[in-house]
Amino acid sequence: MTPHDTAVPDGPVHPVTGVRVEQLVVPASVDAHDAADFLESVEVENAIRRDAVGSDELSWEAAELLPGLLDTTWADRRRFVVRENGVAVGFADYETRREGDAAGTAWVDLGVLPDARRRGYGTLLAEHLESLAATEGRSQLIAYVRSLGDGEPRLAPPTGFGSVPAGNGEVRFLQRRGWELGQVMRCSRLALPPDEEALAAVRDRARAAAGDEYRLHTWVGRSPARWLADLADLETRMSTDAPSGGVDEPEDVWTAERVADEEERSLAGPRTRFTAVVEHVASGRLAGFSQVEAPASRERPAFQQDTLVLREHRGHRLGWLLKVATTDLLLAERPGHPAVITYNAEENRPMLDVNEAVGFVPLEHEGVWSKKA
Repeated sequence: MTPHDTAVPDGPVHPVTGVRVEQLVVPASVDAHDAADFLESVEVENAIRRDAVGSDELSWEAAELLPGLLDTTWADRRRFVVRENGVAVGFADYETRREGDAAGTAWVDLGVLPDARRRGYGTLLAEHLESLAATEGRSQLIAYVRSLGDGEPRLAPPTGFGSVPAGNGEVRFLQRRGWELGQVMRCSRLALPPDEEALAAVRDRARAAAGDEYRLHTWVGRSPARWLADLADLETRMSTDAPSGGVDEPEDVWTAERVADEEERSLAGPRTRFTAVVEHVASGRLAGFSQVEAPASRERPAFQQDTLVLREHRGHRLGWLLKVATTDLLLAERPGHPAVITYNAEENRPMLDVNEAVGFVPLEHEGVWSKKA
């Protein structure tokens, strides 16, 4: 889909109301003449998040989402809405890769405004996404779905770590459609500024464990050219080395060109990226990395992005070193943000350990679901 695609008028139709799934134009900018429908869909998405967690901390601005949607070289991202009386009440996202093993998977998301639920719109959107994947020959779909509450009984993934309330509407909806729960993710929040004593204790232990064998580097914004190939390797390994539970996450291959292209698109948006890497001194290659992105407004939280230490370099508390380094960099360069938000697999105890030691507390949970096509 290019930025100038027109809306698709022939999506599936609700059997009673006649409501149709509509593919949206992805505008070249949020100020473009054709941006109104996209802006409306972002408001719908944020209203759904706000209702779920009781705040705007997990909301995105349209200008923050747009750079990713404009990537037509490495990925294909499409957005759909359903309307009631001409007003958007639900949205859906469909994302695929253009080549490699990952091209066989579609990552999907959907939501319906609370006041418009139980009218079949969620089913309409889900059927459209599943049909699209089948038509295009995708072998599986993956979805990250928010599941809140402490209701009983619980549904646990194959990992045995974490659970979701089996009686929740979204859980029953997915199971009826043949989806399987493969993993539970924990969303955690670190209030800023953090407890400096706790942060210092983690920092000191990490530096001692890393010793002279590893060297820390940090930067803001564009990555140095010398590290692009290594960052590509790390991004690729994110798809194979990070815990994936019972979900068959495919290898998503990155190249130096893709890293540079993604960074340029990100830099065109309103978020600032803070990066920390650790270099294995003997080889001169990167052993791990972590990134935080902060919105333009300091009244909003920053978001931890990918963090990975290569398997062959684990056991030196490099994850601890990276986590503290990105926090230190954010505090030094952009003080004033209220918090940092991060997501981790419930079975990723090493990373949860460092998060808890620094002061992160659970905010919400997501189930990672998959369905074979």
